[in-house]
Amino acid sequence: MLLDRFWQKWRKAGAFLLLALLFPGAVFSALPETIRRVKPSIVAIGTFDRTRSPAFIMRGTGFVLGDGNLVATNAHVIPELLSATGGESLVARIPSAAEEDATRQRQARLFRVDRDRDLALLRIEGPPLPAISLSQETAREGQETIFIGFPIGTVLGLSPVTHRAMISAITPIALPGATARQLTEKVIRRLKSGTFNIYQLDGTAYPGNSGGPLLDAESGEVIGIINMVFVKGTKEAALSQPSGISFAIPVEHLRELLR
Repeated sequence: MLLDRFWQKWRKAGAFLLLALLFPGAVFSALPETIRRVKPSIVAIGTFDRTRSPAFIMRGTGFVLGDGNLVATNAHVIPELLSATGGESLVARIPSAAEEDATRQRQARLFRVDRDRDLALLRIEGPPLPAISLSQETAREGQETIFIGFPIGTVLGLSPVTHRAMISAITPIALPGATARQLTEKVIRRLKSGTFNIYQLDGTAYPGNSGGPLLDAESGEVIGIINMVFVKGTKEAALSQPSGISFAIPVEHLRELLR
């Protein structure tokens, strides 16, 4: 079994390397098709209240997996409380050419949550949507990736945007500060509860990208979940100003949550 898996990985890596050497421009030639295939699985997570303006307020990105009625996102994207007086509800909105297309909005409820790793699973109503596959392999430094989501929320329109990024480092989510002044409450809490590795990306993600999928550029499988609030609150606590570096939670933690 182990020998078979090793042979499959070696054969895949060898074919990719040979393609890169013989046809350098062909490595990403399949990228447009990958994006076309994945985009229908990307949804905007937010709250809806028909008595307010705007009725829909976006909080982050999500992506469909499993049976087509499960949506993964960040736990911090989900509001702790919903307004009971105005009929506010949690929804997943599917991008549509018609901004007010009611059929493109699904009621959602919290299904499972892992607050230590800032992950959440939602169950949405209605017919199943196209699902993205989760990678079963461990990502590596230098791996070419893409991530899709809604940067800066709905300011640029509710249309999924794709960015390319490389995994520049696999690093702990929190490190002890060099001085006591660099130890914030979040860092101390994270160090006490246990640190874990995250992916550091050389691409720039924005708050609206939180919860979106980090995908292998070749296969289109999910290898991580973009995180812009939870990670930066601990990883960059020592910086006076936030950097342009982005981060993602490895997909293995999402697989654990599914189990």
